[in-house]
Amino acid sequence: MRILLIEDDEVLGSAVRDQIAADGYPVDWVTRLDGARDAMAVAGYDLILLDLMLPDGLGLGFLRALRTRGDVTPVIILTALDQVSDRIDGLNAGADDYLVKPFDLAELSARIGAVARRYSGNPNPIVTLGPLAVDLAARSVRREGKPVVLTAREWALFEAFLSRPGQLLSKQALEERLYSFDDEVGSNTVEVHVSRLRKKLGAGVIETERGLGYRLGRG
Repeated sequence: MRILLIEDDEVLGSAVRDQIAADGYPVDWVTRLDGARDAMAVAGYDLILLDLMLPDGLGLGFLRALRTRGDVTPVIILTALDQVSDRIDGLNAGADDYLVKPFDLAELSARIGAVARRYSGNPNPIVTLGPLAVDLAARSVRREGKPVVLTAREWALFEAFLSRPGQLLSKQALEERLYSFDDEVGSNTVEVHVSRLRKKLGAGVIETERGLGYRLGRG
C-alpha cells in the first residue's frame, strides 16, 4: 500500500511519515497541493492522508476535485478543525475518515488499516489461507498455530497479495506499492522478498507466472 501524505507541518509530517514507514508502507510526503498533483501524475496511491489548511489552498477543494473526476482513492483527513460541522463537510466531500490533531500515531495506523480493509472488500481482519491464520489488524501471522515473524517490508508485500487475491501483480506494480520516490530499489529486490516469504510461510503462498508477475497462492 503506497500512501501520499499531504501535510505542511514539518514536525507532524515527519512523525507521520516515520510511523507509516515503520509500518512497512512506502510514503511520499508533500507540503503543498501542487506537489500532490505532481506526485499523483506519476505514481498510483492506495491511500491519501490530507491536511485541510495548506499553503496553496484548501484540502477540501482538492478532495472534491478528486471525487468529481471519479477518483476513488481512499482519503483520511488529518486536521486541527474539530467542529462537528467541519467533520460533516469533510465526510460529505468524500473523505473516508476524519482524524483531529493532535492524534495518537498508533490510532492513525489502525485507521489506515481499517480503511484499506474496507476498500479491499474484506472488512474482516482475520484471513485464513491454507495453514496460515492472518490477523490484518494486529499485523500478525500464524502457520499451523505457530507465530511467524515478518519484517515490515515482508508484511507490506504479503498484504499487497492478500488485498488482491487471484490477481496477477507485476514486479513493477509491487515495487510501486513497496517503495517511495526516495527509496533506492535494487533490480532483484522483489524477488528477494518473495523468496523470504515463501521460506517463512510456505512455498505455495506466492505463485510465479514467469515473465508476468506473481499472485497469491493457497498457502
